[in-house]
Amino acid sequence: MIVEDHPGYREVITRALKGQPDMKLISKFGTAEIALRGLESSSTNDTPDLVLLDLNLPGMSGLDAISWFKKYLPEIKIIILTQSNQEADILSAISQGAEGYLLKSSTIAQVREAIRVVMAGGSSLDPDVARFILNTFEGKAPVTTSDSDLSERELDILTLIGEGLVKKEIASRLGISTDTVSYHVKHIYSKLNVPNAPAAVSKAYRKGILPSED
Repeated sequence: MIVEDHPGYREVITRALKGQPDMKLISKFGTAEIALRGLESSSTNDTPDLVLLDLNLPGMSGLDAISWFKKYLPEIKIIILTQSNQEADILSAISQGAEGYLLKSSTIAQVREAIRVVMAGGSSLDPDVARFILNTFEGKAPVTTSDSDLSERELDILTLIGEGLVKKEIASRLGISTDTVSYHVKHIYSKLNVPNAPAAVSKAYRKGILPSED
């Protein structure tokens, strides 16, 4: 699903996804309100797995819509696709559960890749956004192990999540099963009180659980 109020950019994304064998665009909306109403009345076959969501929408903003999308479809993936690189927007979107945050300056190839990464269980951040997050949390005082309450294995997995690896890649790197990775990831989210990977990484840097690199 695309939620974007600019017809021209909506058409650009439509063309970008057309013909991709692993993607199917099932709906396009210009406002969040109409998109959410569409979800209420949609059949199972018309339910999206992922939504590309603009932030600056008429009426309900994209930020306000995130929690509603997650309420109607708890398993839905959300990638923010916007012009806004404002600190508050980035942190708010991630903390509310967005799995990706791209700027509209992203290339078509980057948008396609972000969709594939997110649907594979990973997260996708625009390079400038990722740099901002690291800079924001750089220099924060580290916490003790008891403060973070993460096991050594959970810290290993969280570190690899921060490097952009998906569960299958983490399992291969650590020599464990993907089910074991999923088990640890659930515990990481629970302990950090976050909904997804970007939020976990962001909070880990903010609390000093993961050290910032130069």
